[in-house]
Amino acid sequence: MESKPSEISSSKMFGGYNKRYKHFSPTVGCSMTFSIYFPPSPSASHKFPVLYWLSGLTCTDENFIAKSGAQRAASSEGIVLIAPDTSPRGLDVEGEADSWDFGVGAGFYLNATQEKWKNWRMYDYVVKELPKLLSENFPQLETSKASIFGHSMGGHGALTIYLKNLDKYKSVSAFSPVANPINCPWGQKAFTNYLGPSKADWEVKISSDTDCEMLSGNLNEGDEDKFLHDQLLPNKFEEACKSANVPVLLRLQPGYDHSYFFIATFMDDHIRHHAHALKL
Repeated sequence: MESKPSEISSSKMFGGYNKRYKHFSPTVGCSMTFSIYFPPSPSASHKFPVLYWLSGLTCTDENFIAKSGAQRAASSEGIVLIAPDTSPRGLDVEGEADSWDFGVGAGFYLNATQEKWKNWRMYDYVVKELPKLLSENFPQLETSKASIFGHSMGGHGALTIYLKNLDKYKSVSAFSPVANPINCPWGQKAFTNYLGPSKADWEVKISSDTDCEMLSGNLNEGDEDKFLHDQLLPNKFEEACKSANVPVLLRLQPGYDHSYFFIATFMDDHIRHHAHALKL
C-alpha cells in the first residue's frame, strides 16, 4: 500500500491553499487523511514552522479547516496548519461505531494496549509517523519548529503530547480541553476500553501529574459550555498548575459554548501565541 501522501483536494484561501492528503499508515494499519493549510510563500526556498491541530470527538481532519477561520491569521503569521484525523477508520472492529464518544472519531491521541483496539495508536501517529511523513514529503516545512493545540478531546491530546515531548514542541494551547480525563465519563470510558480497567495502567500525563511543572500554556473555556463541569474540569488543571507554581492562562469566556463559533472567535489569539513561540 502507498504510504506516500497523495493530494485529494485543494482550495485557495487568503493567498495560500487548503490541501487534503491520503496515505496508508503503518502505525494504525489503515488509510489516513490529513489536511494542511499552506500560507503564501515569500520565496521558493522558504521554510515554514508548523502548528498541529488536534480535533475533538466525532471530528475528522476537515472540521477545523472548514470551521475555525484559522487560515487568516496563519497566512498573516506565515505558519502552516496541520490537522490529522481523530482515529483509524475502516477497520471494521466490532463496536467501533456503536457510540459517538468512543472508537471511530474518538482516538483520544493515545496508544491502546488492549488487543481489540490495537490499531488505535494515535499518539504514535501524531508524534512520530506524521512529522516524519511531512518532513520527507514537504520540503517547505521546517518540522523541527512545531507547536500544538486542540479542542476538547484534542485539547487533552495537545496537552499530554506537549508535556511528554518538550523537545519537539515550542508551545501548547487548548480550547475547552478534557483536562482531567481520569475523573470524567469520556476519559474513563476511553481509558477503560483502550488501556484496560486498572487506573494504574492509564499513566495519563495531565492535570494532577507533576509534568505540569513544564507547562506554560493558553487555555480558553466558554462559561456556557454544557460539558464544563462534568467532562472538562479545567479547575482541576488550574489547581495542579498553581500548586506547582506554574504559569497557565485559563480564560473563562462569558456566554460561549463548546462549538466552533467559540473556537473561531478566539482563534487569532491562539495563532499569535504560537507564532511568538515559533519565531523565537
